[in-house]
Amino acid sequence: MNDPKKRTTGNSKTKQNQTMFGRWLLLIVCIVFGFIIVRFSYVSISKTIGNVNLSDQAKRLYTDNKTIKAQRGSILDQDGQPIAEDTSTYSVYAVLNKNQVGPAPKKVPLYVTDKEKTARVLSKYLPLSYSKILKILNPTNSKAFQVEFGNAGKNLSVATKEKIESKHLSGINFVSSEARLYPNGVFASNLIGLSQTKQYKNSDATQLNGIMGIERAFNNKLTGADGERSLQKDKFGYQLPGSQVERPAVNGETIYTTLDSRLQSIMETQVSKVEEITNANSMNATIINATTGAILATTQRPTFNAATKKGLDKSWRDGLVQDTFEPGSTMKLFTVSSAVDSGHFNPDATYESGTYAIDGKIIPDWKRSGWGQITYKKGFALSSNVAMAHLEQKMGAATWKKYIKRFRLLKSTNSGLPGESGGSMAFTYPIDQANTAFGQGINVTTMQMLQGFTAVANDGKMVKPQFIKKIVNPNTGKTTYSMKTEDMGTPIKASSAKEVRNLMQDVVYKSYGIGQDFKIKGYRVAAKTGTAQVASSNGTGYLMGDNSYLYSVVGMVPAKQPKYIMYVTMKQPTLPGTQTPTQLLNQVFGPVMKQALEQDTTTAKDQLKTTVRMPNLIGEDAVNAKRDLGKQNVAATILGSGKEITQQSIDADTKIMVGQRVTLLTNGQVLMPDLKGWSKNDVVNLAQLLNLPVQFKGSGFVTQQSMATGSTVVSGQGQLVVTLK
Repeated sequence: MNDPKKRTTGNSKTKQNQTMFGRWLLLIVCIVFGFIIVRFSYVSISKTIGNVNLSDQAKRLYTDNKTIKAQRGSILDQDGQPIAEDTSTYSVYAVLNKNQVGPAPKKVPLYVTDKEKTARVLSKYLPLSYSKILKILNPTNSKAFQVEFGNAGKNLSVATKEKIESKHLSGINFVSSEARLYPNGVFASNLIGLSQTKQYKNSDATQLNGIMGIERAFNNKLTGADGERSLQKDKFGYQLPGSQVERPAVNGETIYTTLDSRLQSIMETQVSKVEEITNANSMNATIINATTGAILATTQRPTFNAATKKGLDKSWRDGLVQDTFEPGSTMKLFTVSSAVDSGHFNPDATYESGTYAIDGKIIPDWKRSGWGQITYKKGFALSSNVAMAHLEQKMGAATWKKYIKRFRLLKSTNSGLPGESGGSMAFTYPIDQANTAFGQGINVTTMQMLQGFTAVANDGKMVKPQFIKKIVNPNTGKTTYSMKTEDMGTPIKASSAKEVRNLMQDVVYKSYGIGQDFKIKGYRVAAKTGTAQVASSNGTGYLMGDNSYLYSVVGMVPAKQPKYIMYVTMKQPTLPGTQTPTQLLNQVFGPVMKQALEQDTTTAKDQLKTTVRMPNLIGEDAVNAKRDLGKQNVAATILGSGKEITQQSIDADTKIMVGQRVTLLTNGQVLMPDLKGWSKNDVVNLAQLLNLPVQFKGSGFVTQQSMATGSTVVSGQGQLVVTLK
């Protein structure tokens, strides 16, 4: 028999164990439930799990948001022609997954079905061979969903995309990206600058951001604010009525520069020609309105093509404001101005030219043997260093330094462009002080020199060089900034400025003047040439040799009351034996200044009228129409052998610029005109009128055309290819 006591004891222990287990189980359940309650409380209060905002997640689930991209503001010339504007580029990719088909019942293939044909077509528009593209379309990974074509398949233009799309290749798709279009290529590139695409952190969103020039200096104004369109959806994904909310994009502001496209194009062409001849280390050329300070054209070498970025690696700096240099003899303009204004200049007094000793140091003329005893007036025309050293000694270092400050030569012009330099000067010893009088030992910027020159041109009044004409808000149409002439003081009296301009005319018109190459038929020119030794990069002195100089010229036209100032510098050129430095500089100065003066003459004849309204000439006699347009200073080209006008390249009532070209079409046989000298816009209007596709090479004005002058043109047949320079 079993022992009752043992059985009772065993049952008691079992009950105790069960009780203990039950208590622990209850405790565990309470803890778990407590944790759950705390967790739910935390989630309900903070509305986050694992750093994920549940509220935002729910909104995204039931809200469809779409960003409305804002356009970056355009940069235009003074007449509103584009220099920089927004565009789109495209990247191409090919879908290979055969499961990608359209909706039933047709189930059109959305993948590449004919790889050979696709490779043939793409090889025409991408810089890749047929075999290379075919290899990409047949990857080693047979399960690849899609393939791309590397850099060759990126940054495609709209035209290239449309050409590929016209071939109706299955499986070929494009992704668009915002980009900046610079339609003129090399066109004041270092002043205008560049923008590049910037990607936001932790986002696929991108935005154009200015990295140099005006693009950088005015980045905040050019950058717009993206908008947003959102709508609410139900749990099935359908839009809820009245739920769409839109915040419109705010586009960036439009910047009108002071640049004149005609002058800029001619300047680019002429500077390129001289650079090609001389292989100069650097060149700068700028023309400004003398009375307002507006920069009408400016360029430098080396430069870059803003459209292709070619040359960018060698020309990141803006030579207008960032580079300092010893100006040489163009500095004598300020020396003589200061001496005249301070009463220390007697034009008919004489001195011994050739050499001059100061503190045991010798200052030589460029012709070391000199010209004997000559007047200071003649010494200026001959660009005598000795004459300038004498004038500095007569004024005294303190007076000379005072005028340097009055001309603001060692101060930033506060142009607003990034990285503007202030300049420097060695002025401790008497020889240093004398050297600065003929432009050695003092470092300045092109912008500082231009600003100082305006005082001589404007009868003593100095104005600030400027490059922004106005800024317009495209969202409201309101002008938010308009350029006003900025008075920078009066360094010299009006009488002093007039006397200096008379001396500058001697440089050009006296038989001994060294600036005779700068004469312009029909206009009186005031000019000063310059030659400066180039300092060595290690600061130990000056470079030696025939190619170790900076040559320059400043010209003011008309001399009596200057409207334009032009300044050209050419550093360390290799001079051809057939041409002198002044002849080479005049290849830039002459054509650009002539164009500026001719434009101004046309405007003056038209009583400052800059635009006219295009009349309706359809049905009019062609000869009479051309004559009437000519009276308004509008150039008309008649095409066709008929007598009555049937079409016109510019619509009636359109405002056009004085001097603009208009093409008028009559019936009968049409012959191709000589397009040399035509602008790109003129050719576009002609091509539209004749229904001809046109292809452009280069920038500037037409120098060559594929369709010969005088050849018969049939509407819609053939293609016109023109070369611009």
